[in-house]
Amino acid sequence: MNPTTPPNRCRIVLIAPPTVAPQQVEAALAGGDVASLILPGEGVDEASFQSFAEKVVAAAQKAGVAVVVAGDTRVAGRVHADGIHIEGNKEELAEAVESYQQRMMVGAGGAKTRDDALELGEERPDYIFFGRFGYDNKPEPHSRNLSLGEWWSEMIEIPCIVMAGSDIASVEAVAATGVEFVALSSAVFGEGIDPREAVARANALLDEAAPRFEE
Repeated sequence: MNPTTPPNRCRIVLIAPPTVAPQQVEAALAGGDVASLILPGEGVDEASFQSFAEKVVAAAQKAGVAVVVAGDTRVAGRVHADGIHIEGNKEELAEAVESYQQRMMVGAGGAKTRDDALELGEERPDYIFFGRFGYDNKPEPHSRNLSLGEWWSEMIEIPCIVMAGSDIASVEAVAATGVEFVALSSAVFGEGIDPREAVARANALLDEAAPRFEE
C-alpha cells in the first residue's frame, strides 16, 4: 500500500528470507510505504526458494513494490523479479550489470570497508547495501554500517541501503545518516511481531524524525 508520491525521506526496504510466510510479507506491505523487497535464498533448496519467491513477487508487484532476488539469477528470471542482488563479488557484479541491468535492477552488497564499496561502485550498480542478511539480531544498527552509509550518501550518487537493527526504533539512527533507504527484517518478521503494525510504526517514526531530501 504505497502513496502515489513516495515520501521525500528515507524509505523502507524489507528483507524477507524464505523462512517468512508469504502471508507475513503481504501483511507487512499493508502497513504503509515500502520501497522494495529483497529476498535472500540462504538456507533452503532452489525449488523451495523459487516457490516462496513466486508467491511474494505476485503479492508485492500487485502492491506496487519492486522485488529483488538475492544471489540466484535463474530464480529471479523465472519469477519475473524486478531485480537481482549480488553479494560482495566485483567480477560477478560486473557480469550481472552487463547481462541484466538493461531489463532489471542490479544491486550490490557485501562491502565491509570504503575501499570495498568504491570497488563495487565502479561497476555502477543501482544501489549498494551495507549490512548482512540475517545479522540484524541486536536492537541497534551496526556502527560500521551507519558510518559507511553516511560516508557513501555524502560522496556518491548511487543510492544506499543500510541495515537497521531488531528494534523498529533503529530506523531513526539509519535515517539520520542521510541514506535513501533503511532495511528491516527481524524487526518486522521476528517471532511475535505483527508485520503490518511494525511497518506502520517504522513509517510513522520516519515521517516524524527522518531528514527530508532536497527536491
